[in-house]
Amino acid sequence: MARQFTRRSSKPTLIAADGGLTSHAVLGATIGNMLEFYDFGTYSFFAIQIGHAFFPAKDQFASLMLSLATFGAGFVTRPIGAIVIGSYSDRVGRRPAMTASLVMMSAAILVLAVTPSYDTIGIAAPLLVIFARLVQGFALGGEVGPTTAYLMEAAPAGRRGLAVSFQPASQQIAATAGALVGEILSLTMTSESLDAYGWRIAFLLGACTLPFGLWLRRALPETLHRPEAPSLAVEPARKLRAGRMMSLGLVILASCTIITYVTEYMTTYALNILQVAAPLAFATTVVSNAVGIAAAVLGGWLADLAGRRPIMIWPQIGALLMTYPVFLWIVESRSPMALLGGLGALTLVGTIPYSAFYVGMAEGLPKSIRGGAFATIYAVAIAIFGGTAQLVVAWLTHVTGNALAPAWYMLVATAAGLCAMLMMPETAPPKIRAAANTRSP
Repeated sequence: MARQFTRRSSKPTLIAADGGLTSHAVLGATIGNMLEFYDFGTYSFFAIQIGHAFFPAKDQFASLMLSLATFGAGFVTRPIGAIVIGSYSDRVGRRPAMTASLVMMSAAILVLAVTPSYDTIGIAAPLLVIFARLVQGFALGGEVGPTTAYLMEAAPAGRRGLAVSFQPASQQIAATAGALVGEILSLTMTSESLDAYGWRIAFLLGACTLPFGLWLRRALPETLHRPEAPSLAVEPARKLRAGRMMSLGLVILASCTIITYVTEYMTTYALNILQVAAPLAFATTVVSNAVGIAAAVLGGWLADLAGRRPIMIWPQIGALLMTYPVFLWIVESRSPMALLGGLGALTLVGTIPYSAFYVGMAEGLPKSIRGGAFATIYAVAIAIFGGTAQLVVAWLTHVTGNALAPAWYMLVATAAGLCAMLMMPETAPPKIRAAANTRSP
């Protein structure tokens, strides 16, 4: 892809010669999303250590549950942030909304990393952590909608799927980075050091991305007022009202959220339930997330090639059929092959549909409400199902005593997502034009 390089102070060049996005623009748009999933993934990996630091209890299970409940507290303010920041992006612009969310997010991560333990400052410690999670949730609520809208609006019509695929791919990249940090720390530090301060190092590394993110985002070209092809949202709006589109999107995002956060919980699950060695537990998430990066980009590319609906539906069916056998293999063998190969294969198939969904959802919403609407349904899905996913899985496993509890929850989520995908309209511009030509005399 040819690029036009021009010098404008110290800002990176972000617009390609064909009007599409350079790698700088993609990174600038998704860096906040990456920071979100790095932080959330890191919290999941170190949930036990965080529980020891801020929620000491005689019962280790009670400490873990309090830690996971605080993890979920960050989801409570997400819908509020989605409405406030998402609506701001529809009125003022995508870039200022994304910049504001990045600053708040980074500040909250820094507070979490430097807050003294319960043993040092008592009840103030968990209160500060909960406050940081609430602020972070508000910021994150307004991140995904404007970012997805930006990527779709800035990309050429024939490459919208690929451009938007970097949204879910960035989540996997960040989660992989978090898992790699956890893997390195677990291999190089004693369990006592990891429990005392090792987990803080992981969070501080995430907070260090703020200056770089601000440098990239200040140079992003605004897309809110860019002219848009009439075929983008007119046809889907005629076939399907925006309200119904949002309802279907909520179900699909709930499905995606449950699957994502249960997968991110696999490190804690492997340590606590399967009783495998820490390096293997961290490697499980590293491998599944690394596979997810390729799967997300592949899903976007296929969505541009074949349309949104088929790339949503067929891989989702495959994931539905694979989930229980893969978990059964993992639980019965507890081998590296099952944990790394089985979960990696399931992630590969199960991630592909959501890149197609992201771009289809963005295309199907009117531009005037795209950032706020996408942010709101994403935040609601995350708040209800993301904040509780790991808590529910931990509780189900503890109460039933059955190590297959995560598979049951993922099966229900995958089936619900498939039903909603079957009712989604096709929004790919080439498919819409082909359908219109077929109807024309």
